[in-house]
Amino acid sequence: MNGFSHRVPRWLLLVPMLALLPFGSRADVVTDWNRKAGEIVTAHQPGPPGSATLAMVQTAVFDAVNAITRRYPKAVSPTLQAEPGASVEAAIAAANRAVLLKLAPSQQAAIDTAYRAALADIADGKAKADGIAVGERAVAELLARRAVKAAEVVYYRPVTRPGMYVPTVVPVGGDAPPVTLCWVLDRVDQFRPGPPPALSSALWARDYDEIKTMGARTGSGRTAEQTDIARFWTTTGPAVYFPIARSVSGQPGRELTRNARFLAAFAQAGVDAIDAVFDAKYHYQFWRPFTAIRNGDQDGNDATQRDPAWLPFIETPMHPEYPCAHCTAAGAYGAVLLAEIGNEAVPTLSSVSPTLPGATRSWSSVAEFMQEVSNARIYDGVHYRNSTEVGTALGRKVGELAVSKLMN
Repeated sequence: MNGFSHRVPRWLLLVPMLALLPFGSRADVVTDWNRKAGEIVTAHQPGPPGSATLAMVQTAVFDAVNAITRRYPKAVSPTLQAEPGASVEAAIAAANRAVLLKLAPSQQAAIDTAYRAALADIADGKAKADGIAVGERAVAELLARRAVKAAEVVYYRPVTRPGMYVPTVVPVGGDAPPVTLCWVLDRVDQFRPGPPPALSSALWARDYDEIKTMGARTGSGRTAEQTDIARFWTTTGPAVYFPIARSVSGQPGRELTRNARFLAAFAQAGVDAIDAVFDAKYHYQFWRPFTAIRNGDQDGNDATQRDPAWLPFIETPMHPEYPCAHCTAAGAYGAVLLAEIGNEAVPTLSSVSPTLPGATRSWSSVAEFMQEVSNARIYDGVHYRNSTEVGTALGRKVGELAVSKLMN
């Protein structure tokens, strides 16, 4: 089954917004608007669905900015033209507003407030009007290119036998239309990985024992820092990932069009990575540690010992286990980060998370960031080591494809 939707966890609706710096206080207007758009999108639709909206935002911004600066000729939208001297700042504001009003309509007041504040700093005149026009045209053309006919929903069918009770909850992505239009992938299963390990294998026993110990709610082998890492990465979506991108785009001296292209590639890679991993999840429908460990006497592997009372550290997400979605997203984002940073001095990558309030986590390399995400999902008790490795590899393939299409 293809496709992805998201059932918003109740706890996330109660989490206060991440503290944001005042609008216009960072390196450039592209980065500033990314922060503001992230705040608006998270308020409208927390979690991974917000990533799809931000992909539209950042792609429209890149189209609009590049139409004016013409820095990357191959990436210019085929029909999008800008008047000479058009205001880049006005174009960015207009592109953000047009996408957000369309896709985050519940936040109209916040959108209009941000838009008015941005335009107030731009002198009235032809340049401002031309900038607004090219930003709005960028969105109109993008929406036209991305328009697809509604696909028939594929409904989740619970696995059971007649008369046997199973939990009566539709899992995340269980009832959803298939993905018919990707950003960089040709099709959603383009990089679908092979199956999870056989339950009779030594690899399965290794992963079973690791998560049974490290991911347990009580009596685990986690250190205090590992437990904080688990809490930090319980959150999903733009709120935790886009601050890492801004660690790069917010560095002094970076050119505005380059930031627009980088954030567009980052956003597109993330969306396609999530679609790709959910295709694989519902293709294999592999069991979560909660199910496996409470049924450890039924997997045909003498090396796995059942724990009838075992609980994961966090509540298990309501979708199949294999591969790890967080890891797939991190792999895609990491590939774009590696391509953007290249051989330059690596800035300190950092982020914050609503599920570990008041803490900032930092990483000295992209590899360190990706590895932490993988470890976190084991500490959370929801993913096996092999699934994190397969997910990261899947995500990197998607991210590298985004780089080849948008950044080369």
